[in-house]
Amino acid sequence: MAVILDLQQRLSGAVKQAARAAFDIDPGAVSFQYPPRVELGDLALTAPFDLAKTLRRKPREIAERLAGELTASSDVRRAEVAGGGYLNLFLHRGSFAAGLHRSLAEPSPAARRPGHVIVEHTSINPNKAAHIGHLRNACLGDTFVRLLRHRGFDVGIQNYIDDTGVQVADVVVGFRVLEGKTLDGVQQIAETTRFDYYCWDLYARVTEWYEQDKARLEVRARTLHDIEHGGNQNAEIAAFIADRIVRCHLETMARMNVDYDLLTWEGDILRLKFWAQAFEVLKAKGAVYLRKEGRLAGCWAGRFLRSAASESRSAWARTATRRRGARGASGSGAGSGAALARRARRRSSRSRCMRASSGSSSSSSSSS
Repeated sequence: MAVILDLQQRLSGAVKQAARAAFDIDPGAVSFQYPPRVELGDLALTAPFDLAKTLRRKPREIAERLAGELTASSDVRRAEVAGGGYLNLFLHRGSFAAGLHRSLAEPSPAARRPGHVIVEHTSINPNKAAHIGHLRNACLGDTFVRLLRHRGFDVGIQNYIDDTGVQVADVVVGFRVLEGKTLDGVQQIAETTRFDYYCWDLYARVTEWYEQDKARLEVRARTLHDIEHGGNQNAEIAAFIADRIVRCHLETMARMNVDYDLLTWEGDILRLKFWAQAFEVLKAKGAVYLRKEGRLAGCWAGRFLRSAASESRSAWARTATRRRGARGASGSGAGSGAALARRARRRSSRSRCMRASSGSSSSSSSSS
């Protein structure tokens, strides 16, 4: 991987040098694409289209000038112009393959990078066994961790455990209401069954029980309240269920060589009042404010800075609006572009809403 990244960095440098030599201009960030067929080259360069507006020249003319300059690069065997201004690059595959072989045969650790990176992944609700979708997410997260570490990052791996959520509450309802079990009874079941699969089946039964009479959802609400506030039998059963099933999850992940540095339990966040403290800090620093009017009246809203990415999306949406509006006289294109613009504005200005009445740490945490 390092060899490929190094090659891309060298090629980016060669493109910038070629642009300076041919047009006395810095093209900025350089991106590459892969041609649809290998006979068209190893990489395709779209920089001529990006430079056309600035230089006020045709993209193909720019591509032809860059092609002449890029042939001086030790990585480029041949550069060909295609279409209206694409520049297809044919690389020296022999030297690249030799470098790749050396990196695999004699790997050298990447230089350490400053700072610390946290990757949170898996985060399965502790109310049932892990299924194939959970395993997929764990594989993706673990692969991302390994790639970052290979590149020299100091990485911490966290797994967020929602042990006070509605899914756990539903299993508690199943044991308490459908099966009439106490904590001792639940513990006995855990010792004599595949507990994570037993809870999975029970969770499905509870869901059907709710569907038979929507008024039964009040039982869920009361159970969830008990779990969040603690000090009662429902909370004790929920804690046992979550602990036992998380242990099952960890055994499953261990078989795939996936592990974690920290399990972040939502119950700990509630009991230690982390959210309550964080919310007071946010209010003191003016990062959130109470909306007094409009559809968000009574909500605490966050002030978020517009990022470069959101600015780019908004600009893209405005461009799409102009292009679609000019596409035809039917008006449908303009309407679609306007919708894109509205969605982009909503994404860039989206704020999180926290009800002012949710002074308890439980409801605030559930909205986080």
